[in-house]
Amino acid sequence: MCTRRSPHLVFPSGNTGTQDGWKNVPEGKVELRKKVTLLRGISIIIGTIIGAGIFISPKGIIKNSGSVGMSLVVWIACGVLSLFGALSYAELGTSIKKSGGHYTYILEAFGPLAAFVQLWADLIAIRPAGLAVISLAFGRYILEPIFMPCGVPELAIKLTTTLGITSVIYLNSMSVSWTARLQIFLTGCKLLAVGIIIVPGLYQLFKGETKNFQNAFELQSVDLAGFPLAFYSGMYAYAGWFYLNFVTEEVENPERTVPLAICISMTIVTLCYVLTNVAYYTVMSAEELLASSAVAVTFAERLMGKFSMAVPIFVSLSCFGSMNGCLFAFSRMFFAASREGHLPEVLSMIHIRRHTPVPAVIVLYPLTLVLLFSGDIYSLLNFMSFLRWLFIGVAVLGLIYMRYTRPELHRPFKVPIFIPAVFSFTCFFMVFLSLYSDLVTTGIGFAISLTGIPAYYIFIVFDRKPKWLLKLSDSINRSLQIIMEVVPPEH
Repeated sequence: MCTRRSPHLVFPSGNTGTQDGWKNVPEGKVELRKKVTLLRGISIIIGTIIGAGIFISPKGIIKNSGSVGMSLVVWIACGVLSLFGALSYAELGTSIKKSGGHYTYILEAFGPLAAFVQLWADLIAIRPAGLAVISLAFGRYILEPIFMPCGVPELAIKLTTTLGITSVIYLNSMSVSWTARLQIFLTGCKLLAVGIIIVPGLYQLFKGETKNFQNAFELQSVDLAGFPLAFYSGMYAYAGWFYLNFVTEEVENPERTVPLAICISMTIVTLCYVLTNVAYYTVMSAEELLASSAVAVTFAERLMGKFSMAVPIFVSLSCFGSMNGCLFAFSRMFFAASREGHLPEVLSMIHIRRHTPVPAVIVLYPLTLVLLFSGDIYSLLNFMSFLRWLFIGVAVLGLIYMRYTRPELHRPFKVPIFIPAVFSFTCFFMVFLSLYSDLVTTGIGFAISLTGIPAYYIFIVFDRKPKWLLKLSDSINRSLQIIMEVVPPEH
């Protein structure tokens, strides 16, 4: 395993180990502080899982399951499977109390090469493309009420998206506390939006609007061949339960908080997803739901009239919450990778006053904006998105592997072995399904990720780098420290 860099402090004045280089540096350690409480942990998980999909296009499951009843069964089953994954990560997070999520667990179980390949795929494609896509949804829906009934110009969407990304990065750079408070507020807005759909829907159900539930499990319309694709869509809808593990070192009392936050969050999300779909079916048939371009808008138009204009605002707030939660979480993965020597050293440094990992927060900003204006985001995301499940499956497989290779590891929260076994099998099945359904696209994604292997040997293993390159690297590192007012964390 990679050795950790020694925490030598370098200050602009040229001093090492003193704080004379900057004015007004507060007393105390420069470190990431434990500010993620149980409520904040729940808001991170719920706020990143519930995005725009449940409001706009929850169609993948009903399209491939063939009936209303089976679609609800798939929603519940995917919630249970996701809970299995979340419980597995709860064990990993309480036994390996390091931030970094997938990267850290693969590093601990299988070593630096496998961890670097996962990091490489995340850094060059998965994370910037994912952030750009959810940010585009934010830009589109926040402008929609202004331009109704006309379409929103693409340039306006991209400029608003840029403003949204910039504001999220600025907030995450300025304060962990305010980032967490905003996440709680945005999660509350999401749950309010879901409640505005569920309550009238259940009222309709109790009034007797059950015609769309008649013959809900009609076998003639069920297509068994489509079930794997239905589960694939469902698992993607629940993705996000793992983000609290990216910030483990900042969680108060992680042995209690991590498992509790995961269990509470997954219960709430599963109930929200199932009841929201039940509500939709009280006013729409399966065919009408599939035909709708924005399901929540259609639902609101039929039950609430002009209030439907508020739906795009709720969707944009939901997207903003996902942007905020995702950036907060995966910036800590880059922080952890830099600390292990897999990324430039400046990315593991912390602002001297704000105690935020500023370099790790802003590292994706340039690449995300390039992807945003390049027009190739969706194709890149299609190439790479299946790799998320591959790496999560490998991380959970690592849990099983370490049960035998590291039996002495303290495990305050331990799940029955069948839970990680079932979940890792589910992940690998989804990867196989991607290969089966689109071999070319999946193959290109694999090829892109495998470029991480030569990158690992060139940038990490090879240590006979030219002196001029080392001097240049050190000069850039020092300059960035001065500009961003960051230092390595104290221990």
